Amino acid sequence: MADLSVSKRTLLVSTLSSLGVALLVLMLFVLPAEYGLDPTGFGELTGIDGMGGYTVGALSEESHEFHEDSIEFVLAPFESIEYKYELEAGEALVYSWTTNAEVLYDFHSHEVGTDPEEDSISFSVGRGVSGHGTYVAPFSGIHGWFWENRGDVEVVVHLETSGFYSKSTTYSPSGEFDREF
Repeated sequence: MADLSVSKRTLLVSTLSSLGVALLVLMLFVLPAEYGLDPTGFGELTGIDGMGGYTVGALSEESHEFHEDSIEFVLAPFESIEYKYELEAGEALVYSWTTNAEVLYDFHSHEVGTDPEEDSISFSVGRGVSGHGTYVAPFSGIHGWFWENRGDVEVVVHLETSGFYSKSTTYSPSGEFDREF
């Protein structure tokens, strides 16, 4: 039978080595990615700083008036449209959309100061005939939907929202149209 005893010195070296590695992982990876603290600069160098995401408080005072919006879009086969709201970080949007046939949808956002063509963040992507929920903007920018009719019949998209937005913008093949609230 083999002797499995470990010397006190080996145990101490193993324990201290483990603590050292744990501290190194904490300093290089966990603090920059989860807490936005980057004491070594390694998080910025590797692009992991701030990966923990945005935080929004439970209560926020709103700078805009409360609005309700109801709009319909008719999409011919293989036609698409985008409809977005300007929201400040922490502002909420309650929404409900329905269609008479399946559409491809993508709820996404563009942060102020980023390239809208390249820097969008998608929160919900799929195929369906409806979507309902509450969205709290993690950052200031434009937030909303892209719908595309991939079928061979005309689709009507009906959207109802309420929230603290000041403007919406429609992006379609025929141009860009703003609605002030």
